[in-house]
Amino acid sequence: MNERERMLRRLSSYDFAITELHIYLDTHPDDIPTAKALKGYEEKSDKLRREYEEKFGPLTSMNETGNRWAWIADPWPWD
Repeated sequence: MNERERMLRRLSSYDFAITELHIYLDTHPDDIPTAKALKGYEEKSDKLRREYEEKFGPLTSMNETGNRWAWIADPWPWD
């Protein structure tokens, strides 16, 4: 597994945790420790996403560079 794949896998795990914590907080809105954990995962995900996009290009068409078509540049995820 190369660096790009490791970063994508870690980013995917952060995003999974974020989704799960949001679902949990829907039914437990007063759980402050979980809300803090969610914020921590969101910060980690944002940082890693920026780092990934600096090294390998944008993950989606909704990136901060303003270049709407930059995400289709090589390499493609399966390359």
